[in-house]
Amino acid sequence: MGLLDGKTVLITGAGRGIGEACALMAAEHGANVVVNDLGASLTGDDAGGAGPADDVVKKIKAAGGNAVANSDSVSDRKGVDYMVQQAMDEFGGLDTIINPAGILRDGMFHKMSEDDWDAVIDVHLKGSFNVTRAAIEHFRDKESGNFVLFTSTSGLIGNIGQANYAAAKMGIAGLSRIIAMEGERRNIRSNIIAPFAWTRMIASIPVKDEAGAQRVERMKNAMRPEQVANLSIALSAPECKTSGQIFVVRGNELVLFNQPRPVKSVARLEGWNPETILSHALPSMEASMTDLGASASVFSWEPI
Repeated sequence: MGLLDGKTVLITGAGRGIGEACALMAAEHGANVVVNDLGASLTGDDAGGAGPADDVVKKIKAAGGNAVANSDSVSDRKGVDYMVQQAMDEFGGLDTIINPAGILRDGMFHKMSEDDWDAVIDVHLKGSFNVTRAAIEHFRDKESGNFVLFTSTSGLIGNIGQANYAAAKMGIAGLSRIIAMEGERRNIRSNIIAPFAWTRMIASIPVKDEAGAQRVERMKNAMRPEQVANLSIALSAPECKTSGQIFVVRGNELVLFNQPRPVKSVARLEGWNPETILSHALPSMEASMTDLGASASVFSWEPI
């Protein structure tokens, strides 16, 4: 008996990397799988077609599972509506959406073009809206449903050169939280995962020195897509009750992230003015402020 026996799961970006690992694992656990992949390049400039999705479907069927391919874009609402309808037509319903589909167009913010900003927002943030909005009414009607969306430590913590990506990924955190809050009464859950895994996105990071090369080699060996898939499938299991949370998967580490809450407050009975804010309020808060360190400064130890 698998954790997802008889359930139907739509997985986006499932032709490679984390999405493929999720699709193969969902099928292993008994799910019917809609394997979506646009077949696009890492930057999303060109659509390669259904080849990657078809290849994953073949693997699933060869292992005795049930799957169909889809090559629509998550950034296209009509295409996403079709993905959901395809799940209904092929398998009679939909229970979970796992949405790791994404692109990268990195660059320093002062050099970032509007096209690069829009493209990343469209795929990550608008794409997350599209897949959740397309399924939410179905989930409400049957009073059951689940979303596993993907964020990034680039947004949660920060990485230089990824303003567009970070903004989109932080937006997904807010989206998932509200879906979880609004869906609680109808048994609709939503969680997000910030993954560390060796994928073509990580492989695109330039290696500038020997230390960087060694770090990349460690990442290849220690942080694999199937480790992220394990959590994705666990969060999709009917017996899972967890909702509204932010997780990081880093090798064999599972990390629960906190969410913004007050950390320090100061009050002045006579009220504040700009001068007293500068002389009193900000200095008194300084020890509680978050520094400007990037993701690597927070996860400073080797992956387990």
